[in-house]
Amino acid sequence: MLSALLLAGCSSEPEKPALPEKNTPLTQAPPSKVNDAWSMFTEDAASHYGVDEKLISAIISVESGGNPTVVSRSNAVGLMQIKASTAGREVYRTQGRRGQPSSSELRDPAKNIDIGAAYLKILQDSALAGIRDPLTLRYATIVSYANGAGALLRTFSRDRDRAIAMINAMTPDEFYQHVQNKHPAAQAPRYLWKVTTAYRTIG
Repeated sequence: MLSALLLAGCSSEPEKPALPEKNTPLTQAPPSKVNDAWSMFTEDAASHYGVDEKLISAIISVESGGNPTVVSRSNAVGLMQIKASTAGREVYRTQGRRGQPSSSELRDPAKNIDIGAAYLKILQDSALAGIRDPLTLRYATIVSYANGAGALLRTFSRDRDRAIAMINAMTPDEFYQHVQNKHPAAQAPRYLWKVTTAYRTIG
């Protein structure tokens, strides 16, 4: 399970919008508007999985701008830009289901948000388990959501327990700067900044 988690990013390439539906005013909407638009689903998913509702909304804002029809070049689908073959498959496996979600399922806002929230919970309970500071854990979750937990942990050590110990020896600001300076994926520092900025603008 852990090896799958370490490789399973959600959306690591620029988005390529699908043909937009008519009347989609939420495309590239401000994070607070995105949060309001999908709050019925984000609230349910956050409560069910025990994850931060604002984090779900911030990821939606950055990943899709609130547009449930967006599909990226790497075939990440919908509001939270879920890749069926990685994050989607891992969520299904953890829930005792076979296979992976279909594209139509991932275009359904309620199901997309549910799967995305479930994946955040998997990251926090498995690959990132043991990170003690809540803010550091949020930063680590953001980076891992887009680029996989393995790439993040390997910037500290190839040994997971040692990597977690090194993270716990840092302040949240030190961890944030570490990602900015050490993460091998060029988009990871910017993604962390974008989601964190969106998070702060949601009331």
